[in-house]
Amino acid sequence: MPFDPAAAARFIAEAHRTRAPFANLPEDIAPKTIDEAYAAQEALRTLWTPLYGEVGGLKIATTTKVMQALMGIDHPCGGVIYSKRIHQSPATIRLADHMHVVMECELAVRVGKTFEPRATPYTRDEVRAAVAEVMPAFELIEDRNADYKSSKAHSLICDNAWNAGIVLGAPVKVPASLDLNGLAGNLTTGSGKHSGKTDDPMGALAWIANLAASRGKPLAAGQVVITGSLIPTLPIAVGETFDFAIDGIGSVRATGA
Repeated sequence: MPFDPAAAARFIAEAHRTRAPFANLPEDIAPKTIDEAYAAQEALRTLWTPLYGEVGGLKIATTTKVMQALMGIDHPCGGVIYSKRIHQSPATIRLADHMHVVMECELAVRVGKTFEPRATPYTRDEVRAAVAEVMPAFELIEDRNADYKSSKAHSLICDNAWNAGIVLGAPVKVPASLDLNGLAGNLTTGSGKHSGKTDDPMGALAWIANLAASRGKPLAAGQVVITGSLIPTLPIAVGETFDFAIDGIGSVRATGA
């Protein structure tokens, strides 16, 4: 039976509506290829745009080595960020609006040009030249109590790579000469401190720009991209505040409520 992206999208949307625990898609509707998984994600976009707004940015999951190790996946996965789910710091995260939301600490960039489809892939240098602003960010991950190690990449992609929104710090313009790789990030939570470094963010940006172009839905001027978590995923509790700062860039704050 041919793969039906709309059927997979309906399954995902209903699972979110009913707050069902995350599970890999049933075999009879699951994608068999990465292309089919992204087709299902695009079908989900049709269902979710009326709820969450137009696409305001893109995300890359399992980009950094730390997140690939956590998920047991050896390649990146892309997703979209809906405009109504883009929040500004300081933000209050209503945990009751989610089934099980956890936080990732990221370097976000806003691009100043549209990466139209073309025959040759975009390079790190090309995407770096198009970075208009950078900012620290949190990504809200709605994992629905998933077992990370058993979660299949195809189902993760169908489920929009678990993105439930982002929180952005104040944007800053940085000189073209600034190397965005290896920037130190520090997170303070109610339970302790954590640290990490950016891991090839421009490689991630080029990867998602090329993916979006290949799907005919290019990364557009003004959109935001989060480039991968510096620190392993952490839960946030009611009343707990997360403060994350990237050296030379700024800080972002979110509080669970």
